[in-house]
Amino acid sequence: MQSNAIFNIKTSAEFEDLALQSFKHQWEFNAIYKRFCNHLGIDPSGINTVEKIPFLPIQFFKQFDVLASQNPVQTIFTSSGTTGSVTSKHLVTDLDLYVKSFREGFKLHYGNIEEYTVLALLPSYLERDGSSLIVMVDQLIKDSKKEESGFYLNDYPGLSEKLKRLDAEGEKILLIGVSFALLDLTEAFQFNLNNTIVMETGGMKGRRKELIRDELHQLLKNGFGVDKIHSEYGMTELLSQGYSKGDGIFTTPPWLRVYMRDTEDALQLVPEGVTGGINVIDLANHNSCPFIATQDLGKKLDGNRFEILGRFDTSDIRGCNLMVF
Repeated sequence: MQSNAIFNIKTSAEFEDLALQSFKHQWEFNAIYKRFCNHLGIDPSGINTVEKIPFLPIQFFKQFDVLASQNPVQTIFTSSGTTGSVTSKHLVTDLDLYVKSFREGFKLHYGNIEEYTVLALLPSYLERDGSSLIVMVDQLIKDSKKEESGFYLNDYPGLSEKLKRLDAEGEKILLIGVSFALLDLTEAFQFNLNNTIVMETGGMKGRRKELIRDELHQLLKNGFGVDKIHSEYGMTELLSQGYSKGDGIFTTPPWLRVYMRDTEDALQLVPEGVTGGINVIDLANHNSCPFIATQDLGKKLDGNRFEILGRFDTSDIRGCNLMVF
């Protein structure tokens, strides 16, 4: 499978054909994934539909080098974590593929990045190495070609002044930030924005009490004076993102799809409208593993739309016996 072929997907049949090709690639070149499939007693000749493809528990990225390529590793993305915790690592052999994936995914959802001034409030990510989000946002800032675009660490007064000024001038703005920092900003300054997309990337990172999405978004809507809060759905283990333009409904680019698995039986999928664990097929992960069972709970709606409802209790993730080889 040519990696760039994923960006030409137009139909479900094309997605499924490339996903099955990618499964064969994983079976041949990904030793960890093949061992996992063998543990499940999978016969690769019987994998003839997307629904039959096994999904690798995301925890494997904490314990193993998940790799399906013999090319040199160009960079390693790592997840954030508390002191002493084991973090995920994503070995990336084709950084250009990641860049193309997030550029094309953003363009599909929001149009030309050059139309936006990008203001980034991502202190917890800037303060460590290995963040895939920082790589993405840094490139979007550069792609915007706007002198005013940039990162803000702890300069809330400077960000507040610029945000209010540009918004009042009618400049189209993308303010992307981690949840706790956006809340800190609205508690320090009051806004009434008319030309700004506020996008939260999730997570309190131990800085604040975790809030349910509706409560978080209501606080942010009140603080920024906007009608909707946008969200980005991404993670260290994926090279593609989903986006929500409000109300917690996410959509994905054509090369990324989500499925819901039964919360009691990790090998069974559930139909649309039923709450389940979120499984992801991200074809941009061709050189690591595209088939990932996340720790998120969600509900698949029609088409490529889905909701995120929460997370499994990490102390009791059903299906964890699949971690044992």
